[in-house]
Amino acid sequence: MAKLLAFLEKNRVEAGCDEAGRGCLAGPVVAAAVILPQKFKHDWLNDSKQLTEKKRVELRKVIENEAISFAVSFVDHQRIDEINILNASFLAMHQAVAQLSVRPEHLLIDGNRFMPYPDISHTCVIRGDSIYKSIAAASILAKTYRDDFMKALHEEYPGYDWKNNKGYPTDNHRQAIRDLGTTPYHRQSFTLLPAEQLSLF
Repeated sequence: MAKLLAFLEKNRVEAGCDEAGRGCLAGPVVAAAVILPQKFKHDWLNDSKQLTEKKRVELRKVIENEAISFAVSFVDHQRIDEINILNASFLAMHQAVAQLSVRPEHLLIDGNRFMPYPDISHTCVIRGDSIYKSIAAASILAKTYRDDFMKALHEEYPGYDWKNNKGYPTDNHRQAIRDLGTTPYHRQSFTLLPAEQLSLF
């Protein structure tokens, strides 16, 4: 496993930002912002997609205990439909940054695009969650908080298997949409079933 970098510029307060759920058919997009101590170390820390669920859950506890500051923000499916998923992802990141108890001097953003946050500079980093510790930490928080939310929704709508697919467009999720129709949590601006008619709850 490649060693993650602690910072882009030393002696500067940097917050890593990432989101989870952009490609889902249902539920919110969730973003996290994390400021880590520059000496933070953990052997497991990596892009959340490279970790088991058990390791993500354990790392979340460590990150929340040791971060200088962290915040998580949700933008729901209705807002996603109103402003599109890209803008909703930016909004979630902005809301997370705004909730930090320590104001960062610079933002490290996972991905190649971002809407500038007022009066804070930023750097976009493709695959940043596998390069910078703070972005990896943000990816873990965003993923675990969103997974918990979708597991709770699964109790309300068990037919869609959200406890396992978390709202992503798996075959079983799409088959459930065919069989059961959509729920109030589905993103109607997304192509839920390509070239097929949907029935609505």
